[in-house]
Amino acid sequence: MNAPDTVTALTTAPTAMPDPQPCRIIGVLDDGAASLGATALALLRRADLVVGGTRALALFEDDIAPGATRRDLTGQLSAVPGWIAAARDAQQASVVLATGDPLCHGIASYLASRLCIEAIEVIPNVSTLQLACARLGLAWQDARIVSVHARDAGEWQQGAAPSHGLYALAQAVRAHDRLAVLTSPDNTPARIARLLVAEGLQDDFQLSVAERLCTADERVCADLAPADAAQQAFADPNVVLLVRTRQRPAPVRFGLPDAAYHQRQPDKGLITKQEVRAVSLARLQLRADSRVWDIGAGSGSVGLEAARLCPQGHVWAIEKNEADAAIARQNVQAFGVSNHTLVHGKAPEGLDAWPDPDAVFIGGSGGELAELIALCLKRLRPGGWLVMNFVTLENLAAATQALQAAGAAWDVLQLQAARSKPILHMHRMAAENPVWIVCAQAVGTEAPAASVVEEGA
Repeated sequence: MNAPDTVTALTTAPTAMPDPQPCRIIGVLDDGAASLGATALALLRRADLVVGGTRALALFEDDIAPGATRRDLTGQLSAVPGWIAAARDAQQASVVLATGDPLCHGIASYLASRLCIEAIEVIPNVSTLQLACARLGLAWQDARIVSVHARDAGEWQQGAAPSHGLYALAQAVRAHDRLAVLTSPDNTPARIARLLVAEGLQDDFQLSVAERLCTADERVCADLAPADAAQQAFADPNVVLLVRTRQRPAPVRFGLPDAAYHQRQPDKGLITKQEVRAVSLARLQLRADSRVWDIGAGSGSVGLEAARLCPQGHVWAIEKNEADAAIARQNVQAFGVSNHTLVHGKAPEGLDAWPDPDAVFIGGSGGELAELIALCLKRLRPGGWLVMNFVTLENLAAATQALQAAGAAWDVLQLQAARSKPILHMHRMAAENPVWIVCAQAVGTEAPAASVVEEGA
C-alpha cells in the first residue's frame, strides 16, 4: 500500500527589498587603493559623498571624484547618519571609509543601529588585528579583542571607574591569556604596558606591537617585557598583542577564610566573618554585571568578593576610618581586582557621584543609618537588594524602624555560627557572636544593569 501524498506548506518570513543604492561601508588599509578590490574601488570612485577619518580621506584623495563631497567624521560621529540620509534623499551614492573590518570595533555596527540594515552594505577588508597576528604567526581565534580607542582619561590607576578608557582592558587581562588591543594616539602601547605594571602583571605578559601596517614604515616589535615597553615610543597607528607567559590563577570567588585578608593588628576586627559574608553575598543576589555599593567597607572583604562575583560589573566601596581604609587598599592590591573603587570618606557624602546600584551592602553606618537606608532605597535600581549586618540590638531596631517608615518590605535572618576548636585530644564548638542580616528589596520590576556602549569609527 502506497503512502498518501503529503503536501508541506513552506512559509518564509518576509524579507525586505534590497536598497538599490545603499551606503557602502568599505574597509581600507594604509596601502590605499592597493588594499581594495576592483568593485570596492569602483564604488569609491563613483561616490557622490565620501565620509571618513582625516587619515583615510587623505589616503584616498586621488581616488575620490573631483566633484564628490568629502566629510571628515573626526569628532562628528553622531552626524554621520544624517549625512548619509541626506545623500539618500538626494539620490546620491555614498561611501564610508573605515579601517580594516568595519564590523570589528568599527563604524558599521553604529550606522546599522542608526539606519535600517537594508540602507548599508559592508565591504570588509582584512582587519589590522588579523594582519598583526599574521606577522607574528599567532593564531587569533581565541584572542580577546579589546578596543581602547576612546577619549583620553589619562594613565591607568588601580580603582579607576568604568568610564576610564582603559577599564575594559584592565578587566580583560585578568580573565584572558591572549589579547589583541586596538590602540589610539592617547592610549598607546607604552601606556598599556604601564597598566600591566600598575596591576602587578608585568611578569605575566609579553607585549608585541605592530606599527604602521601595510606601509613602507611597517615595523613589528615582538615579545617585549612590559617594563621595557612602558618606556618606549611607537609609531601610530599600531596594534598591541598581549600573550600571557605564566599560568593564570583560578581564584576562589567568595567565602574565603578570614585569614586571607589583611586585618587590623593587634586587635582584629572590622571584617565580616566568612560564614556571614557568604550568606550576605547570597542575599545580595548578584549578577555578573551588577553594580554594587559597599558602605562601611572595613577590611573590604564583602566588596572584594562581590567584585569577583561580578566580573562585568563594578564595586564602589567607602570607609570612614583612615587606618581601615589603608588596610582595605592592601586587600585590593593583594586580590588583584580592577573592578573595585575604594574611597576614604563617611557616607552618605560622596555617594551622589556613584551610579545607581543593583545591590547595596551596609557593614557600618557611622551613625547615619536612617539617612543611609532612605538614600539606598531611593537609589537602588528596580529589583535591587539592600543587605545590612548588625551585631547590636539598637542598630537592628533602628534599621527595621527606618525600613518600616520607608514602606519597604524586609526580613531579618539571625546567623550564629560555631567553629570547632581543639581541646586536649578532642574538639569543642566555640560560638561566634550572633549577627543579624537585614534584607530589603527595591520596588519595581527587576532590570538588568546598564552597560557602557562604545561608539568607534
